[in-house]
Amino acid sequence: MKKLVNLLTLTFCLMSSMPSSAQASQGAVFAEQFNTAHATAPFSRISNSDYEPAIERGIEKARAEVEAIANNPEAPTFENTIVALDRSGQDLNKVLNIFFPILSADADDELMEISMRVTPKLSDYSTSIILNENLWKRIKTVYDNRANLTLTPEQQMLLEETYNNFALSGANLQGEDRETFRKISSELSELTTLFGQNVLKELNTYEIWLTSDDLSGLPKGIVDEAAQLAAAKGREGEFLFTLAQPTYMAFMKYSDRPDLREKFYRLYTGRNTSGEYNNLPVLTKIASLRQQLATLLSSDTYAAHSLKRTMARTPENVYKLLDQLRDAYRPALDKEMAELTEFASGIEGKPVEINAWDYSYYANKLKNERYSYDEEQLRPYFELDNVIDGVFGLATKLYGIHFTPNDSIEVYHPDVKAFDVTDADGSFIGVLYTDFFPRETKRPGAWMTGFSDQWVDADGIDHRPQVSIVMNFTKPTADKPSLLTPYEVETFLHEFGHALHGLLTRCNYASLSGTNVYRDFVELPSQFNENYLTEKEFLDSFAKDYITGKPLPQEMVDKIIASSQFGAAYACMRQLSFGYVDMAWHSLKDSIQVADPIAFERAAMESVRIFPDVEGSATSPQFSHIFAGGYAAGYYSYKWAEVLDADAFAHFKENGIFDTATAASFRHNILEKGGTEAPDVIYKRFRGQDPSIDALLIRDGIKEPSAPATLIKKD
Repeated sequence: MKKLVNLLTLTFCLMSSMPSSAQASQGAVFAEQFNTAHATAPFSRISNSDYEPAIERGIEKARAEVEAIANNPEAPTFENTIVALDRSGQDLNKVLNIFFPILSADADDELMEISMRVTPKLSDYSTSIILNENLWKRIKTVYDNRANLTLTPEQQMLLEETYNNFALSGANLQGEDRETFRKISSELSELTTLFGQNVLKELNTYEIWLTSDDLSGLPKGIVDEAAQLAAAKGREGEFLFTLAQPTYMAFMKYSDRPDLREKFYRLYTGRNTSGEYNNLPVLTKIASLRQQLATLLSSDTYAAHSLKRTMARTPENVYKLLDQLRDAYRPALDKEMAELTEFASGIEGKPVEINAWDYSYYANKLKNERYSYDEEQLRPYFELDNVIDGVFGLATKLYGIHFTPNDSIEVYHPDVKAFDVTDADGSFIGVLYTDFFPRETKRPGAWMTGFSDQWVDADGIDHRPQVSIVMNFTKPTADKPSLLTPYEVETFLHEFGHALHGLLTRCNYASLSGTNVYRDFVELPSQFNENYLTEKEFLDSFAKDYITGKPLPQEMVDKIIASSQFGAAYACMRQLSFGYVDMAWHSLKDSIQVADPIAFERAAMESVRIFPDVEGSATSPQFSHIFAGGYAAGYYSYKWAEVLDADAFAHFKENGIFDTATAASFRHNILEKGGTEAPDVIYKRFRGQDPSIDALLIRDGIKEPSAPATLIKKD
């Protein structure tokens, strides 16, 4: 059951479907055992028309399995109720574990239409299980008798999580409240799907045509890509730019034309605020429905309801962390912006006011002057194949695991590659898929997902996971391979950290394995990995000129390390602004929809505002993390996990960043445990103490190492 909830809420995909009159033969591929390498998905045999009938059959079979558990004449036990429920729905999960990842990485219009039809069905199925009174009575009987059971810590956690999942999802509701819960859940499922689809569809509508006179300051790579896009549309000599994230970020950083930077900025931040794909009414309705749901479940706000199963526990603790970081970083931000304004004014020969579309441009120039390097100039040292070797090699050095390309594993797109992952002793760990380049059928951003979970069946067979990392890196051109910026390398490290969390898991139950952990703990492995980007020994292992083979010069390595604190306060305040607006939307205490969403957003962000407001610009209409995914009242978790990752890496620094004993402890206590124990417990077991924000403040240059300790403020 929890697995289905995760698929519906934590995988923020854009969804689709096909007619209910599908023939019986359609979807049959999912009824078979996959006779492939490691039982991986046979993508060449799966068509869009297979998904809906397979999902419908999966739902029907899963319902029957749940009914059998609920109506079992035997007295409820941990095995015949809790474990049986965890192992139910495998046929359905088999389809969804392929459908959702493809939906986010390679979705055409037909697939998105399919998702709009199956999403309400999945929501209704999920709700029907939560509201199954006989099932709930059995779960509650086992839970109430837990003191008399002899359970392992993992079994105790499965029981606790199963009970809480039902209790916090409406299982205790009676009468009309049950039907109200079902109606709200179904409507929310449809609206969050619509929100995500609107983001992708509008993003794909933007075509910005420029001439050679408009390209001043732009690096050759982005210009070549724009020329290729234009040529593909039969307009030789022109340049076609989109708002794909790598293109947008590069343009804002390098274009010498403030008018064009402003144009790009207004288009990018004005998306989904009007027209056919307007998300403003969608997001306000989502927020209102979530508040109604929270009230129905006896919480004042959706945030209060959602945070009950997190490390933070309460909205008050979230705000304490946000406020604590805001107050710590505000003086540094004021200093950063004053320095940047003075620098920009010097360049322009007149007083300059830094607007939102100016920051990346001037910050890049100041960083270049201060440290004498430009990220764009470093691309030749970060050729993608070399970076892959470096990132994979990091896991080999830390954990002894190896990655071997396996061409016999089918992939869902020619850009995708598959690898066998094996342990130091040669034993099989899992499969890793990599998907690096943007395309119109892929949503923006970067993420990790999976095609198959890890779990141990009744016969003791360990089913190993199949994990995928998906990104939107700069695509190769006709005469140049994919060359990454340090930021893109950091993104790779981040998603690879998630992948390791999913691959190395050693759990008995699928709903507790891999990344099925508390939301504010799930980013620890990914953000921990990012720390290695500023470590010389790691960079030396792979950063070399893709033509000459010469290593990244020592002085450049030193500058990357020295510049790692550049703009730290700006970056922190920007993340905090997202956290504040997320909490604001999910701290509403009545069901009245917000009349002016943009004004509401600005008020929420006011205490961390950096630039003057821009008419028509907003974050919320494109904020897929919270309105189309699993981070509602949870975006703070990136900063929460950042505190943990800095604290964890400080432990490595104390013992050596490649210390085998420390790495073994991190693997065993963090990466292998999944959600089998409370994160507070397993983190303290690894670290030997509770975390503080000191390591983060020191890493960002906000605090001197000798200053008194600053603990996370919690109730």
